[in-house]
Amino acid sequence: MRISGSIRPEKEEMPATSMPAFDRAYSGGGERVSMATAGIDFASSYRLSIGGELVEAAESFDVYNPATGAVLAKAPAGTVDQLDTAVAAAKAAFPGWSRLSWDEREGYLTRFADALQAQSEELTTLLTLEQGKPRHSMAKGEVEAAIYWVREVAKRRLPREIIEETEQHVVETRSTPLGVVAAITPWNFPVLLGLWKIAPCLITGNTMVMKPSPYTPLCTLRFGEIAQGILPKGVLNIVSGGNELGQHLTAHPDIAKVSFTGSTATGKRVMESGAVNLKRVTLELGGNDPAIVLPDADYKDLIPKLFWAAFGNSGQWCIAIKRLYVHSDIHAAFVKEFVAYARDRKVGDGMDPDTDLGPIQNRMQFDKLKNLFADIAANGYAVPLGGTIDESRAGNFVPVTIVDNPPEQSRIVQEEPFGPVLPIIAYDDIEDVITRANQTPFGLAASVWGRDKAKAYEIASRLEAGTVWVNEIHIHGIDIPFGGHKQSGLGVENGREGLSEYTNTKVVMTAR
Repeated sequence: MRISGSIRPEKEEMPATSMPAFDRAYSGGGERVSMATAGIDFASSYRLSIGGELVEAAESFDVYNPATGAVLAKAPAGTVDQLDTAVAAAKAAFPGWSRLSWDEREGYLTRFADALQAQSEELTTLLTLEQGKPRHSMAKGEVEAAIYWVREVAKRRLPREIIEETEQHVVETRSTPLGVVAAITPWNFPVLLGLWKIAPCLITGNTMVMKPSPYTPLCTLRFGEIAQGILPKGVLNIVSGGNELGQHLTAHPDIAKVSFTGSTATGKRVMESGAVNLKRVTLELGGNDPAIVLPDADYKDLIPKLFWAAFGNSGQWCIAIKRLYVHSDIHAAFVKEFVAYARDRKVGDGMDPDTDLGPIQNRMQFDKLKNLFADIAANGYAVPLGGTIDESRAGNFVPVTIVDNPPEQSRIVQEEPFGPVLPIIAYDDIEDVITRANQTPFGLAASVWGRDKAKAYEIASRLEAGTVWVNEIHIHGIDIPFGGHKQSGLGVENGREGLSEYTNTKVVMTAR
């Protein structure tokens, strides 16, 4: 993933407000900062972050290293009562936090980013150990991007706007915070996607309760611990545990909004439970992203880009290329070159500096891939590379696998594998491939590749996806909205639009 650069917008100077004694405690933070600058002991046990305190849980659950299958650590299994306490703490913190100026909240988030940066190496190592991705090539980039996101999002503003001004009256719109936000994060990018939610939520004046995936809770618990030394009590709370906590959190009457990243099936349940009190929801869900290589493309130069766009993080990302359509004029030669490049990529332990691709993060996903591989074999599809999982090897390792020209209705084309397996499909007609690319309930992202830029752009404009790249891929930015169409999601993250989703639009009309 690459990040597009952007210029810091001019900050609106918010009017000074008179704060009661309770709120003045939020404006300094100096005494609490010292906790973070002293550093966090990454070898210590893990605890929940609730109301500004580190809280023990009576029970715990095992977190596994996916490269070895061994227990990495025990994480606290928060209870429903502890989750309710966290929501209550966030609710109590909301009035004071929301009354701070944007600049004051930026100061807190900047200090939080500084504290994260001071322990970025420890977070990077922990991320590889619990998630599996290669430390040198992916984990380090994820941590650095996440910290950058916090720092830059903190600089963004949603200024008041005058939409009508006459001799009789003035009409202005304001963006006001919602209240307590629930964030539920996935196991594929736990640091980045966690901080993607924290930064816009807090800068807009909301407070948060976050529940990380039980497969990858450790980094989230650590940066929750770091936050307790920076942020006022109750502003950010982290509670780890099983799926039942997520269900309770999304239905909680004191939660104003849910920001969820995960599967489409779970996203539907989140939306259903949130309807109890008409919660706002942002859902970033699954995808089955097509890439279309046009017959005039310089395909040999594209192969490394397309490989990593499909197989980065061992295919465990929602915006991975999952269907690669290549014109029949170049299909056979393309597959040959692609296989040659892919064959040299090493699958192994992410802590090994020679590793290109790490393990599948958890056994549930590993077993889903085993089932999909069995279907590929049973149907006799051509597999020029990979296709056989060596289960005698410790860890959740799945080989780079390429399926050559399977039928359009095959599972490997129609489903989201979320692993290192890619169908490369031949097509003859542009109209046909556009139809095939759009014949899916998903619509997260897509890409088009070719020398005729006008033609590629015209095709891109007809693809039903929230993001379409032309001759580039996986570029994101603080000011670039990201979201899905159809069953790939609801709402957006990032950009002004994503920031606005953490607020209500309030209209104030004043008579002159």
